[in-house]
Amino acid sequence: MHRYFTDQRHEALRHRVRDFAEQEIRPRIAEMEASRTVCHGLSRRIAQQGWIGATVHRAYGGMGAGHVAKTLVIEEISRVSAAMGAMVQASQLGVAKIVHFGSEEQKKTWLPAIAAGECLPTIAVTEPQSGGHVLGMTSTAVRDGDDYVLNGHKIYVGNSHVGDLHGVVVRTGEGPKGLSAFLVESDRPGFRVGEQRPAMGLHGFSFGELFFDNCRVPAANLLGKEGDGLSVAYSSSVLYGRPNLTAVSLGIHQAVLDETTRFCAERQRYGKPLADLGNIKLKLGRIQSRLLLARLSAYHAVHLLDQGMPCDAELMNAKLVNVESALESARDAMDIHAACGLFTDRPVERFLRDAHHIFAPAGTSDVQLLRLGELALGQAKGEWSSRLADLLRLDPAERADPDAPAPLPGRRTEPAEECHAFAPLK
Repeated sequence: MHRYFTDQRHEALRHRVRDFAEQEIRPRIAEMEASRTVCHGLSRRIAQQGWIGATVHRAYGGMGAGHVAKTLVIEEISRVSAAMGAMVQASQLGVAKIVHFGSEEQKKTWLPAIAAGECLPTIAVTEPQSGGHVLGMTSTAVRDGDDYVLNGHKIYVGNSHVGDLHGVVVRTGEGPKGLSAFLVESDRPGFRVGEQRPAMGLHGFSFGELFFDNCRVPAANLLGKEGDGLSVAYSSSVLYGRPNLTAVSLGIHQAVLDETTRFCAERQRYGKPLADLGNIKLKLGRIQSRLLLARLSAYHAVHLLDQGMPCDAELMNAKLVNVESALESARDAMDIHAACGLFTDRPVERFLRDAHHIFAPAGTSDVQLLRLGELALGQAKGEWSSRLADLLRLDPAERADPDAPAPLPGRRTEPAEECHAFAPLK
């Protein structure tokens, strides 16, 4: 299905990511599930492949490959480990604020390091008392000479415990124009990360708390200008957050189908494979149908992004369709597995737990439906995909080389004996 939106270069990238995920990530899943803590080493190793820079212009050392490429990277990693897929999507979400609002100096400083895997970025918006209501935040930044002094508390920050550069939206004034965004390095005095709390799923990924106690940052770390914070938050969520989480759901959904069809072919009932039963075929058919529709909505939306076309509605719908269908298919898979699905020696229960984690970020399903309803009524408040089209449109010249992206400044290379991780799948 994705062939309508991908070319040979995309598929070559898909094979490289899939091979890496199978050889480097899958062997570590049991350890991540057992420890239920952030996996620092694997997160860094994935970042060093250059995939965080999928949408970063080649002039800054990135892949310049666009949102379709970003989607397939996240999907293929999430098919093996949604936790590591979430790590990649959160880092790529952290890229958005710099691509959209960073000054030329900020882009030159940070994008090459991000593309090389030497810096993992985050975005921090949500607060304990305001939740998804961005305008309800109370964290502040006060100008003091050549610096701003930040105070406050952020929660549910993806990559909180591995992030090197946090994009933080705080109050500098009143009302919608009173929000501003800053780049905050993780080693700044007055900044600290809260203790990681065990979660239901996505074991190996961290989404925790950040605290700012008279944390001083240079005025040069301001993203855009004062008052741009709401735009930074909304554009990042709509144009990166929704499609990124769509891709994680898509990877989980594919894993659900793969594992369940394998189980049905191997499991015997009355001397025949479970797959021979009509009611089982019906359930598998529903999973397959949902997956086909989900993949079509996902790749259609990001294809429009790469073309610089209006697609806010398609991005909302893709997130809605993919999250809901992945959850429904995971529940069907649990029904098929029955008691077998309750034990951790099979991954289907992990898929269901992980799928639940993708429901709330970048807006729950009700939020997506509300926005789509406003669009149907002609009450939409403007399209971020239209406003930032020039930054989103994929330049064909960026990917003139059909092979891997250009070498990244400072990029680490692996020993020769590990080069098999990049070989195409047979």
